[in-house]
Amino acid sequence: MPNILTIDYQSNSLGTQFTTSLKNTGFAVLKNHPISKDLISDIYDEWKFFFDSNYKHSYLFDKIKQDGYFPYLSEHAKGSSIKDLKEFYHIYSWGRYPSQISEKTNNLIKQFKNIAEKLLFEINQNSPEKIKNNFSIPLHNMIQNSGQNLLRIIHYPPLLGSEDSQAIRAAAHEDINLITLLVGAEESGLEVQNPNGDWIPIAAKSQSIVCNIGDMMQLVTRSNLKSTSHRVIDTNVESSVSRYSMPFFLHPSPEIELCSIVDDSPESISAHDFLEERLRAIKLY
Repeated sequence: MPNILTIDYQSNSLGTQFTTSLKNTGFAVLKNHPISKDLISDIYDEWKFFFDSNYKHSYLFDKIKQDGYFPYLSEHAKGSSIKDLKEFYHIYSWGRYPSQISEKTNNLIKQFKNIAEKLLFEINQNSPEKIKNNFSIPLHNMIQNSGQNLLRIIHYPPLLGSEDSQAIRAAAHEDINLITLLVGAEESGLEVQNPNGDWIPIAAKSQSIVCNIGDMMQLVTRSNLKSTSHRVIDTNVESSVSRYSMPFFLHPSPEIELCSIVDDSPESISAHDFLEERLRAIKLY
């Protein structure tokens, strides 16, 4: 498997390097991005307090709307019967927002949208001409106005007492959406699977954004960009600590038809139906 590239977000060659890394591996790492380290730290501190509280249960998730707090062992990966070892909170633009959490998290979401818009533009500009000619979805409206964009705040509790030296916290899976942005993971544990089935670790770096392709992007590019399987493990259960992460999932609006942008195939599925199908597969419905 080619290397996952670490790319300077401010570089003039961002587009070519970013698209190359995604095409070769499904992943890329961005450094020198505009999100403040202090903002990331402050947000983590607020959510650590939230997950350690009892009032989190006042925001228990709505099974239809999919917003709010999902308790420990709520989800499992597609095809897996074992629950992931995590609790998490879903934030949508229209969803519930804990009164105990400041506007800093909403500020982060706005910055994620701006970065995602730039990255999709770069993908478009550095793709084969056929893709550029058929990428007819207005990028700005799709990103800034989509009600399905999701920030997921995740807490993986310590796994003290496990006999496994590398316990799996989140089983191998591919993301559902277009692209995912993961900022400032404090603890290592994210691993990407290469074509030989080996697991390649991605080191946790507080000042980097890990970006990966989701199944929707693989679908509309006819696998020109591939959604790559990844998982989260605890690398040292004997001294296990909590792990927190904040992935932002870029989704098109529900009515958008996920058509091919590389050929003339009439086959399509709405973003709404695709998402519903996958949520049922991971038992969140």
